[in-house]
Amino acid sequence: MGIGTFLQDQVLGMKWLNAAIGRGLEALGLDLSSRLEASVQFFLYDVLKITILLCVLIFCISYIQSYFPPERSRKILGRFHGIGANLIAALLGTVTPFCSCSSIPLFIGFTSAGLPLGVTFSFLISSPMVDLASLLLLMSMFGARVAVLYVLLGLAIAVAGGTAIEHLHMEDDIEPFVRAAPGALMDAPSLTQRDRLLYARGQMVSTWKKVFPYILVGVGIGAWIHNWIPEGWVEALLGSSSPLGVLLATAAGIPMYADIFGTIPVAEALLAKGAQLGTVLSFMMAVTTLSLPSLVLLRKAVKPRLLALFVGVCAAGIVTAGYLFNALSILFI
Repeated sequence: MGIGTFLQDQVLGMKWLNAAIGRGLEALGLDLSSRLEASVQFFLYDVLKITILLCVLIFCISYIQSYFPPERSRKILGRFHGIGANLIAALLGTVTPFCSCSSIPLFIGFTSAGLPLGVTFSFLISSPMVDLASLLLLMSMFGARVAVLYVLLGLAIAVAGGTAIEHLHMEDDIEPFVRAAPGALMDAPSLTQRDRLLYARGQMVSTWKKVFPYILVGVGIGAWIHNWIPEGWVEALLGSSSPLGVLLATAAGIPMYADIFGTIPVAEALLAKGAQLGTVLSFMMAVTTLSLPSLVLLRKAVKPRLLALFVGVCAAGIVTAGYLFNALSILFI
């Protein structure tokens, strides 16, 4: 076994954990060849694996994030202009382990502080869609090449979307209370290493409490798809024979609300049942970026025309990325 395969299967994928759970269930007299017992194994394995990865990754990412408080991020973004500013905003979004709803208050703060509208939208798109945690989690499920390409395409969508919005000069479509709000992004006090570790621990616990219910729901749906939904159904709707698979997956993802941790087990189960890679990843992007609750919250800050443009730009990018993934899937599976 090569080092890369070992890291993907045993470190990130934790195949040893799945085997240990299987042995434990068999020791209890359960028959893992039956659908019910196999569903129990899938559920326990994915919940434990995602929880372990979640806690480790959020702790590390939050420690990094402690060096980038909102005021420092605003100052960094203020030094750049044009597409470079959109790229930096998208990259900053990768170190913020936020869901789409959690990103919106920071988007409002950046906008009220006077940052260009397109730059703040690049951040808003990137933050829930792409982060360091998603990179490692995707590596654990689909391998390094898929994970890296997912992140690169997510950043491309964020930069292109923000740039398009910037060139349309829609500043008047921001709600007045956002434009009138004082740009009071205060400098954070200097933190000691102990402060940063305590902050990282607090963020880890807070994030775990927030997303764990969605992990349970996502893994439950994944277990159901993996062991109970006929493979032919998934292949017919989302497989290579369905030219509308990417569109259906994107449309299905928008009404849902979850983050990357809750969508990965569903994506894993769909892929195992015959759905195309790009179709599955489009579903993940739609859930994390265009969830209905986040759009309702964003509507409070922007007017309907700008909201519709945001949805249209993101949806177009997600669909394009999905079909591109499907065209290149022979390289990854």
